[in-house]
Amino acid sequence: MEKDSMGEMSVPESALYGASTQRAVLNFPVSGWRFSRPFIRALGLLKWAAAQANHDLGLLDADRSALIVQAAEEVAEGKLDEHFPLDIFQTGSGTSTNTNANEVISNRCCQLAGKPIGARAPVHPNDHVNMGQSSNDVIPSAIHISAAEQLQHCLIPALEKLGDALSAKAKEFHDVIKIGRTHLMDATPVRLGQEFGGYAQQVRFGKRRAEQAIAALQELALGGTAVGTGLNRHLKFPGKVMRHLEHRTGIAFREAENHFEAQGAKDGVVEASGQLKTIAVSLFKIANDIRLLSSGPRCGLGEIQLPATQPGSSIMPGKVNPVICESVMMVCTQVIGADTTITWAGANGNLDLNVMMPVMAHNLLESIRLLGNVADIFADKCVDGIIANKERCQELVELSMAMVTSLAPKIGYDRAAEIAKESVKTGKTVRQLSLEKKVLPEAELNAALDPMAMTEPGDGGSGGG
Repeated sequence: MEKDSMGEMSVPESALYGASTQRAVLNFPVSGWRFSRPFIRALGLLKWAAAQANHDLGLLDADRSALIVQAAEEVAEGKLDEHFPLDIFQTGSGTSTNTNANEVISNRCCQLAGKPIGARAPVHPNDHVNMGQSSNDVIPSAIHISAAEQLQHCLIPALEKLGDALSAKAKEFHDVIKIGRTHLMDATPVRLGQEFGGYAQQVRFGKRRAEQAIAALQELALGGTAVGTGLNRHLKFPGKVMRHLEHRTGIAFREAENHFEAQGAKDGVVEASGQLKTIAVSLFKIANDIRLLSSGPRCGLGEIQLPATQPGSSIMPGKVNPVICESVMMVCTQVIGADTTITWAGANGNLDLNVMMPVMAHNLLESIRLLGNVADIFADKCVDGIIANKERCQELVELSMAMVTSLAPKIGYDRAAEIAKESVKTGKTVRQLSLEKKVLPEAELNAALDPMAMTEPGDGGSGGG
């Protein structure tokens, strides 16, 4: 039996959490989704840094500080995760989870001091573990810390790896000429390496966007306490916590410039999610293009060949599908949907507090995790093993009526259009018809219809899309 401000509550004997957490367990059996490991780590780091800061300021004695630091370290390291049972869909401030952390650390301190669980001595969950804090500044700070760490250590390295893989293919495919396509219709020739270079640039921009997301999360609400006024905390408390956190994470977290903005709104989280959505849109485009380029192998575009990773059909023998690309695309749709949830949750900053923070934390961290994992897989199991089908690329270039485009500056748009239409009607190539009609001397014609030359800017002519 444990007590909180509402009275007694029966708590599982093995649990390190207390009465308030147990009330939340009973109140919110909604989804079975718990706060993820990165979030619990961030919560542990916050309590770890707060105990040291309060000791630095002379507010917490050495013995209590040492106990809290040790217990909070165990939370950060994942040793006490089983004692964080609460559902994501709980109180919108995340108060239940902040209380959960306070109770677990307090009770672990009791164990370390040889006292019974629930004794609240020598460390009290509110008076000592939560000193100088409120759920209203702890939870938003934990969101920022956990997301920034995951961006730094999970997503950015995966994007670097994928970008490098695509850049390597851009170089490998530099001399492979293929037909370009606009509106999914034949266009002028392009190098396969140029297309892959475009994909690599998208991913490089994605890495930059992930870095911008970290920048949007570096301001922490910690220090605002209940409503942003900083009631019941030492003036120097936030700054000291930030220094401890930067030393531990390598990320330059800083106190919010305006605590009323930091607690009343969640614009930084919405901004970070928007960057993730843009990364998802980029990866969807890349994966979908690669899927299309590899379609076939006989009756599609078939310009590239993907690694065969698994059988593609339970009824059609020998069928192999672009399953890695499809996995990437599904992750991207999930991230885009999560951004919608975060957007609406962010808009619900009513007066002095946002009350939809747990669902924002869940979706933001899940999006980072999914994008990081699938980008890594995409590089390893798909992009690295792509092979160019050079003969197929060359065949389609020669068959395309879009080859006539390079003749337009020499014979005029209208005459070039007539040849293009006749090519479609008769099945003859542009080169064949141009030779038959003797539109240009053969040497000049061959120079004009050189697909390699068409992939680089020229000295003149007219433009159009």
